[in-house]
Amino acid sequence: MKKLTLTVDDDVYEGLHSRVGAGRISRFVNDLVRPLVSEEALLQGYREMAADEAREQEADEWCEGLIADVAHDG
Repeated sequence: MKKLTLTVDDDVYEGLHSRVGAGRISRFVNDLVRPLVSEEALLQGYREMAADEAREQEADEWCEGLIADVAHDG
């Protein structure tokens, strides 16, 4: 674990302090940022999306619709 010093606007700090709590800000920021910067978190998100069969079906139908649109334009 590494220590990091951040500078935030006063209103951001007050919001974090009142909503998250003084002793939990670091964990809150860590959990919020992790999916945006962690390769493993990104890969896990892709795995979860691929496992969602309804979402995959919808994506396939959307792609097929695009192919049909291109065929009509050409």
